Amino acid sequence: MAPFPTRPIARLFCPTSHSCIINCLSYSSDAALHILTGSSDRTIRLYNPSKAPLSSEYRNAGLVKEYEAHGYEVLSIAVAQDNAKFCSTGGDKSVFLWDTMSGQTIRRWSGHGGRVNTCSFGAGDTVIVTGSYDGTVKIWDCKSNDYKPIMTFSDAKDSISDLCVVGAEIVTGSVDGRVRSYDIRSGNCTVDVIGHSITSVAVTKAGTEMLVSTLDSGLRLMDRGNGQLMREYRDAGFVNEEFRSKSAFGSNESVVMGGSDDGIVYVWDLEDGEVLHRFKHSTMQKMRTKENDKKTGKNDIVSAVAFCPTRNEWASAGGDGNVVVWGL
Repeated sequence: MAPFPTRPIARLFCPTSHSCIINCLSYSSDAALHILTGSSDRTIRLYNPSKAPLSSEYRNAGLVKEYEAHGYEVLSIAVAQDNAKFCSTGGDKSVFLWDTMSGQTIRRWSGHGGRVNTCSFGAGDTVIVTGSYDGTVKIWDCKSNDYKPIMTFSDAKDSISDLCVVGAEIVTGSVDGRVRSYDIRSGNCTVDVIGHSITSVAVTKAGTEMLVSTLDSGLRLMDRGNGQLMREYRDAGFVNEEFRSKSAFGSNESVVMGGSDDGIVYVWDLEDGEVLHRFKHSTMQKMRTKENDKKTGKNDIVSAVAFCPTRNEWASAGGDGNVVVWGL
């Protein structure tokens, strides 16, 4: 197995980083040469990390294209398998389907009653699934000119914070502390009670386990077949009690990765739950204390981590307006 990448190799600056929070990031498909980011300044940016060396202070280093249509902050991005399209959602309650090359919007759907926190492609990129603050999950047809959702699920009692599509299943995490799995073929809904507000869900390639992050400063590996807790990932220094942070599997699903409210990325061994690495997202970061909590606030968070298996690298995004790319 290849060693885990531990060295920062590129830094992607948000041009307006003094007031910008990177809410989400996504690698492109296939060779994963590019990274898309969504920010609180309402802009989506496409970067080429190889053009943004760590030593560069040029704020537009590696920036390939900007996409602007959202009226409020961008909260999630998903990339199609052919890289020709991607979707985005945000605080404006809208869902956008983009043409990557031209930068033009192909579709715009408005049907949610609150900000749209998460999105994912499904059914061979023919549909987009979204989850919202209004507690609903909606499915949109990418090929139809009908601007109404083709299906809506309203089982959650609170905001949908994250979701992923696994074959014909939609796995959602909610602030009501429950993971709901919808089987589109059978119409069944399976509910796993976690008990704490969920910020992130990720499913293994085999579809048999899922990683659930919650606002009690914990990550949990769950058996999807019987709903049993397989492993918990915690550390005395890991704090995630306030902000949404997207966690991920890494290194061929041998590790789990999560961002702390104080700007530290933790990497645990999947099997034994031991902390393998701790990474400071920002070189300007101050460790979180009760005294400086009010001063630092959201600028300290790690909002998302994403692992790129084809390049054996990963990226962390934060409230400081930067994305750090980590390699060997």
